[in-house]
Amino acid sequence: MSTEATPQVSFTCMKDGTREDYLLLGRLEEAYIAGLPERILSALRGQENTLSGYRVSRLEHVLQSASRAEDDGEDEEMIVAALIHDLGDDLAPHNHSQYAASIIRPYVSARVTWVLEHHGLFQHYYYIHHFGGDPLERDRYRDHPWYQRCVDFCERWDQASFDPDYPSRPLEHFAPMVRRIFSRPPFDPEIIGEAPDARS
Repeated sequence: MSTEATPQVSFTCMKDGTREDYLLLGRLEEAYIAGLPERILSALRGQENTLSGYRVSRLEHVLQSASRAEDDGEDEEMIVAALIHDLGDDLAPHNHSQYAASIIRPYVSARVTWVLEHHGLFQHYYYIHHFGGDPLERDRYRDHPWYQRCVDFCERWDQASFDPDYPSRPLEHFAPMVRRIFSRPPFDPEIIGEAPDARS
């Protein structure tokens, strides 16, 4: 095993960096980015111990969500989206939907990103009235082309996936999908496409 230290740049202020410095950083960043799928899987494993009170762990919830999406014949992008949709619960509890969407955005279609970004608001339909909120707040997006996709995401997978007796597939089943999605070239226009002009 090599004990050689990782090379470092010469600068202490970025404006003083040389071309060689930035080429070095580029190589190191490329290697680090290659490990993203494994970091995503590690973060998912960490959801086994988070947010108490439900009858299942947060990990079990997202495994159920992804399993239901797969059973419904969804494509790999949407299955992985269902798997990571609550990754922001720990660090972004008030905007976890936007957090998850930002993680997956470079690698999937604009449709999938939009659904993830808005699923938290659409989930309000099921419970927010208990806190004096408007369960129909989602209807401000009724004219959006992907409105129904987000309704279905919540109805069929998210809100329905708190069943301790549901036969979810294990994380290892989804790991190859995670590796494929998060190893794609980022922001490939052939993959991400464009969001429609309707209200965002």
